[in-house]
Amino acid sequence: MAKKQKTVFVCQECGYESPKWMGQCICGAWNTMIEEKVVEEDTRQRSASKYVSPQVLKNVTSGHFSRISSGIGELDRVLGGGLVKGSLTLISGEPGIGKSTLIIQAASNIAREGKVLYVSGEESEEQIKIRADRVCKDLSDNLLVLSETNLENVVSVCEKEEPQFLVVDSIQTMYTAELDSAPGSVSQVRACGNYLMKLGKTKNIPIFIVAHVTKSGDLAGPKIVEHLVDCVLNFTGERDQELRILRSFKNRFGTTSEIGAFQMEEEGLVEVKNLSSNLLESGMRPMEGSVTSAIYEGSRAVLFEIQALVATAGPGFARRTAIGIDNQRLSMLLAVLEKRAWVNLSNQDVYTNVVGGLRPDSTSVDLAVCLAIFSSAKSYAPDEKVLAVGEVGLTGEIRNVPGIEKIVSEALRLGYTKILVPKKCALKVQKQEVIGVGNIYEAIKVYRKEL
Repeated sequence: MAKKQKTVFVCQECGYESPKWMGQCICGAWNTMIEEKVVEEDTRQRSASKYVSPQVLKNVTSGHFSRISSGIGELDRVLGGGLVKGSLTLISGEPGIGKSTLIIQAASNIAREGKVLYVSGEESEEQIKIRADRVCKDLSDNLLVLSETNLENVVSVCEKEEPQFLVVDSIQTMYTAELDSAPGSVSQVRACGNYLMKLGKTKNIPIFIVAHVTKSGDLAGPKIVEHLVDCVLNFTGERDQELRILRSFKNRFGTTSEIGAFQMEEEGLVEVKNLSSNLLESGMRPMEGSVTSAIYEGSRAVLFEIQALVATAGPGFARRTAIGIDNQRLSMLLAVLEKRAWVNLSNQDVYTNVVGGLRPDSTSVDLAVCLAIFSSAKSYAPDEKVLAVGEVGLTGEIRNVPGIEKIVSEALRLGYTKILVPKKCALKVQKQEVIGVGNIYEAIKVYRKEL
């Protein structure tokens, strides 16, 4: 019996399906509904499915995951030790950031141990070969490439070749013949994601999917794809900077707090083993408006420089510009400085920047931002290398930060002689260079050697 088709209208913003066209979707977007044909499953076949017996949870064996090393230490770190067999990993990032370069390098490394299939719907085999010759030292005979956009053809090739690792670049270019909609539509992306998930689980193949991002930097396509996959990775970096950061937003087989650091070179992406030394200039001397801060990511402490510039504002409102720091967070810190430390900034333009293109999400950089702004406003430069970590509250108190032991250890290794931390954190680390501060006013006094 032929399968029936039904017509639905799908919102391109949120993926909501409606049997009739709507001017405004339930998500609030206007004129985003498009018509799509969907294959309807036979209800008689569905009702005839057999009963599946559930299992007792405590009798289910767990904790033994077979992993495959990608040959790239920073990528394995973010994944939690390597690729889990049967897992589905989604990696996204802006165009030209290095997603395809990273994956072709990993595919080349894995091909030395087993067969790898690299499927591209954006490039031809010749284009893939040109990039592989540039970024891979030696190519194995086990690395197979396929330029294809039909997912049924990809699945048939997988059944014939039986690869140990599959790469699909990208999910927005793939389509299944079961749907009439164009590749990249909500229905196609969702259907192809389901198809690849079933393929990976049944064949026990780790699969890497490359995905596009929207103008705002969010993952393109329906949100359900992020729920389907086992791991969601995001590749970030500035085009004018060589540093690239790989971060995990979701990981069913590991932590989501790890980050991987890479540097874009002529021969491809190179791992950055010592991220702090890379972000801090060697032999950096104390300067006006510059304070070093740190964050604790996964199993590493990352040190970086925060710069601030305070200048007299022109006619109109004073400007507040932040690069690498949330603008709303900066406005709050400026208000705390004025109210709790009596630093007048109402008629001053304030610019802040995290050097190196890093965008720290942690609030542990608050104290360093405040001290950098104060240093620039008062034209004060310390005579020693200062590192400051701590969250600043609305009452001016300095709150605790995680991983203080690792941060202090890394700072001492790099030669910092004054480390300002919250008072409770200072009790955990009994070091001469560590100074505990309770509020922002006290921190400024210590910074200026008045206490």
